[in-house]
Amino acid sequence: MRLIDENSEQVGIVSIDEALGRAKSVEMDLVEVAPEADPPVCRLMNYGKFKYKQKKKKTQKQRVVQLKELRIRPKTGGHDIQTKIRQARKFLENKDRVLVMMLFKGRERAHSDMGDSVLNQFAVELEDIAKVEKDRISDDRRMGIILSPK
Repeated sequence: MRLIDENSEQVGIVSIDEALGRAKSVEMDLVEVAPEADPPVCRLMNYGKFKYKQKKKKTQKQRVVQLKELRIRPKTGGHDIQTKIRQARKFLENKDRVLVMMLFKGRERAHSDMGDSVLNQFAVELEDIAKVEKDRISDDRRMGIILSPK
């Protein structure tokens, strides 16, 4: 078999017993890296450390994008709306999507135009860092928009 040592230098063609002896002397594992080659290629390495690095490299690239929800009502005050806009800005800066949901109760359902104006205010104030992904999600008691980071 062809042997590659722990410093990634090619040792040459050696017997299996000699390769195993060399692996024991440097306290490393003998790993077959190319079994189809003629002769097969083996390498001296710390196999546990190698697997750990591969696993860490694989999980490092993942990021879960969450959908954060902000609930408001038509009678919510102006200062409270500004507070919700600041919260939405923080979520968008963290690369999360934001669902702004306007909830209507009782006779408020007849005044959906109030909800439209507040949702438009959200879209206008956050247009520098967000785009409207879905516009006017609505049913009988709720109306909303989804904002995603640019």
